[in-house]
Amino acid sequence: MDVFGICALLLLKVTLGEACDSGKFTTSGQCCSLCPAGFRVEAECGKEDTKCAPCPQGTFSSSEGLSQCSPCSKCPAGIPTLAACSAAQNTQCECEDSFFFFDTYGMCAPCSQCSRGEGAVRECGPRGDTLCKVCSPGTFSEELRSTKPCQTCTKCSDSEVEIRACMPNSDTLCMDKRLHIISRPGLDGPEGTRDASRSPSVEEVTDGAGASPAPGSPKFTPQDEGGRSNILIYVSVLAAVVLGLLLYVAYKCWRSCKQKRALSKARAAELGTSPEGEKLQSDSGVFLDNHSLQDNQLSKGTKRDSKQDTRLYVNLPPHRQEEVERLLQEGGGRGGWRQLGGALGYEAEQLDLFGRGEAPARTLLSSWAQSEGATLGLLCSALARIERPDVVTALHCPAQGVSVV
Repeated sequence: MDVFGICALLLLKVTLGEACDSGKFTTSGQCCSLCPAGFRVEAECGKEDTKCAPCPQGTFSSSEGLSQCSPCSKCPAGIPTLAACSAAQNTQCECEDSFFFFDTYGMCAPCSQCSRGEGAVRECGPRGDTLCKVCSPGTFSEELRSTKPCQTCTKCSDSEVEIRACMPNSDTLCMDKRLHIISRPGLDGPEGTRDASRSPSVEEVTDGAGASPAPGSPKFTPQDEGGRSNILIYVSVLAAVVLGLLLYVAYKCWRSCKQKRALSKARAAELGTSPEGEKLQSDSGVFLDNHSLQDNQLSKGTKRDSKQDTRLYVNLPPHRQEEVERLLQEGGGRGGWRQLGGALGYEAEQLDLFGRGEAPARTLLSSWAQSEGATLGLLCSALARIERPDVVTALHCPAQGVSVV
């Protein structure tokens, strides 16, 4: 078959809707087959169709395609194996809730969450991370971070009118048809009561001078005087709330300034009776309070003693681990859990994975504690390099003899 005949055959198949999943064809125009899960490509598609062979032992292929088998992963120490590796499935490791086994780095990583306008088509678990997909027409997801699938769009009832159509990131917006936005005083009965059975509309009214307006020039009137009163009440309440907030902020600022002044006076008085303060004042005119001297001496003593501490972090009491995680979580940009992870040898991509969870400091320390030689001495040295003596103090009990002299 010549080239023209092959092109004509391919065009005919596309026109008739016979899509080729592999996207490849033989020289005769036949669609190349995909190897099923548990098989690899032994001979690529060319003159003949694709030839597949089972994955060797120790390798797997979890989906159909035109690729080779991948080596099986191994669960790290401390993480139990949920299911052994097979030809069609990789090793499944049992991680904690909201975590999945990331075989690229060989560790448990926090599950991803779908953003607004996306829904989860696969839950996070032993099979892998959360798989998100943009909501299809007729579905939506308004949550900023979620692991739920897309929800079905709401349909307006017969008594409602659609204001905004449903979109992937927001539901349908409906409004009641019976809302009285425009009133028509001419519909009032002889007793002054309004006929509520008829819908309000536009009315031509006479101006104050008695002249009738030209035909086709409508004028709008408010529904009633009660509406104006309600608007005035709402505006008054809002103004009172804003004024109260301004007064509260001003009071807090005044209280904070007053406390700062009192603290400055107390420190000045303390330095006036401190031998260290007097000596520094007489020599160079620079004041240094007792707290700064103690922090510097504590940091030096901690650096000397931390290298000798061979206790494992995993054996630290739970309440002390929680205190260390809280301090690192509150550390912010300088001296926080991310800087500690860099000092412990973690790469930026691994730290980004930890940051996707709700407690990245706990995830970091839990991952590091599973490695060999995760002692308090190494942790204290890393904390000293990122200048966090407060966390070092939380790690050491008073009986350890941290030098403060």
